[in-house]
Amino acid sequence: MLRDRLGLRSPKDGCSPQGQCGCCTVWVDGAARVSCVTPARRAAGRTVTTVDGLAPDQRRRWADAFAAAGASQCGFCTPGIIMRLAALEARAGGPPAPEAVEAALVAHLCRCTGWRTIVEAAGLAAAPTAAGGSPAGPGRDLGAAATRAGIEGGTPQSVGPDTALGRGGFADDSAPEDALVAVPDGAGGWAVGETLTEARQRAGKVQGRRSPAELTWPLDVPEPGPGTEWALRLRTTWVEPAYLETDASWCRPGGEPASPLANGGAFGAKRSTPVSAAARRLADQHGRAVRVLLSREDAVRWGPKRPPVAAGVGSDGSGVMRVVRTDGIAAVVDGVAAGLVVEELDVPGPPTSVDVRAAGWAEAAVLGAVLEALAGAGVSPARAQADPAPLTGLWALVRSPAGAEARASIGADGTVRVAVSCGSPLDEVVLRSYCIGAAHMALGWVRSEGIAVDASGEAHDLTIRSFGILRARDMPAVEVEVAAGDGPPVNGSDAVFAAVAAAAWMAEGLPERWPTRRSER
Repeated sequence: MLRDRLGLRSPKDGCSPQGQCGCCTVWVDGAARVSCVTPARRAAGRTVTTVDGLAPDQRRRWADAFAAAGASQCGFCTPGIIMRLAALEARAGGPPAPEAVEAALVAHLCRCTGWRTIVEAAGLAAAPTAAGGSPAGPGRDLGAAATRAGIEGGTPQSVGPDTALGRGGFADDSAPEDALVAVPDGAGGWAVGETLTEARQRAGKVQGRRSPAELTWPLDVPEPGPGTEWALRLRTTWVEPAYLETDASWCRPGGEPASPLANGGAFGAKRSTPVSAAARRLADQHGRAVRVLLSREDAVRWGPKRPPVAAGVGSDGSGVMRVVRTDGIAAVVDGVAAGLVVEELDVPGPPTSVDVRAAGWAEAAVLGAVLEALAGAGVSPARAQADPAPLTGLWALVRSPAGAEARASIGADGTVRVAVSCGSPLDEVVLRSYCIGAAHMALGWVRSEGIAVDASGEAHDLTIRSFGILRARDMPAVEVEVAAGDGPPVNGSDAVFAAVAAAAWMAEGLPERWPTRRSER
């Protein structure tokens, strides 16, 4: 009702009607509520407030704090988070404690920022002068910040208070009010209706659920050659990129479709989305503007995944990496590990792509970084697996194909330490935010992320909470050191992603299978 009937675009649809991402959070009589699972009839006679309905000074205070802390990247999840935290502040009668903020964030998911900057923003909102009185802070250049965000996100992005309020220009937010709505019909086509509800009814949409099925590891590590043995063995499973803004586009007859990337790159996973072409074709067919939307379930079924691998490497770095057949995967692996032979195998499963963040080369870089770290510390892989204690605080070094260099370690208290060099930083607030977000994704990749896929290749984990994404209360502190450089800026967060994954694997004792903590999914 809020989005499609009243035209209020700040509540975002990241999973409806699953009620699991928190992006659509609003106030009902001052209490935070997830609107996609709150029937309109229950709000009859009550006051509903979106982020745009906050008092101007309150709204600006929160938006400035999020911009100053780097707590918003694409800005899709943050309007709902701001509403949750502002309600918490009102209920507490003052600034909430960090522990209370983390507890409140359990109702939300953020894929970009790694949570720590959001907790920091909650503190800045209570003391806005700590940021220099503005989201920019002393001498901050938001134009340079946007350039760095575009480099890290892989698509042009805006940076500033309006982004935190969800005004980054998402495709579905700009669709004409009278546009038809098209959704997948389950048979390879599109169901079209005057409203989203009508289109979903015609498609016979069934709400997805979390599967009781166990994760599978579809590939086996190849056997080493005669007289050799593997120093390291690694097997991964299907991993969902889990971007929060599901694929959307719209188009007028004869026009150009709205970009589904808008203010977020979806970690590369939307580069092959079908929604733009469908919007153009359906608009011409119906002679009207058409919105094309994927539900959360559609995004899981159709969207590309990180391809599973099974690799064995010797102490000299040579070895074999088996990978689910994926166009271009051999080339990206060869770019960072020429000693790895890539074997591509056909396995039933969801689509895969090298466009997903650092797919292929990150796995190869992790193996190389761990071997290098162990050799430098004089620790054999066998000893490390028997007793990971000597690996505490050990640094893993990764050099990315883009030319960035990142080092990462995990201390005994779980603190993640990162050092990154990626040319001119341009804006350290944005770069730090992306590095913390990359650390969050890397920890989840190693420890908890994965989706259940059956023998026929069908994905069964269709809810956003079933992907294994680390919650705010599970995310450790992250310290980021940015090396000043005067070279051309290049992406640094992908190198951080691989380096933190290597450090996390060492901290876990180098078990063969990821995720290492299946019970935490």
